[in-house]
Amino acid sequence: MKRIFGFLVCLLICFGCSWSRPEKAKAQAVAGDSSLWDFGQIKEGVVLKHSFTLKNNLDKPLVLKKIDTSCSCTVSSVQKKMLLPGESTLIEAKFNSKGYSGAVQQFVYVNTDNADNPVLKFTIKANVVKGGT
Repeated sequence: MKRIFGFLVCLLICFGCSWSRPEKAKAQAVAGDSSLWDFGQIKEGVVLKHSFTLKNNLDKPLVLKKIDTSCSCTVSSVQKKMLLPGESTLIEAKFNSKGYSGAVQQFVYVNTDNADNPVLKFTIKANVVKGGT
């Protein structure tokens, strides 16, 4: 009885390990250079720009359906809306710091047709200080 129990436990552990491996691969199917950009300390009123690189690491085309931002102070655009396997594009984010002070964090959401990872989130940060006269 102990042998059968031991065999079943071993089988479940092996099955569980092989079951979780594809999940990790799916999570990394779409990659970029980094999903976070910190502008550091900036003066209030400055408009900042950063371009994120987005690469399709899937074995099928990836469609970028829609881009949303966390507020109207951040605007984003994309160069290509469809990426073949291995292709990259730039996701441009512009942040207008007018009216902000202190630590600020804004988000760019890229909605895709990838069922395993339908929304990609990119983050821009800054520490906004009031400009003196």
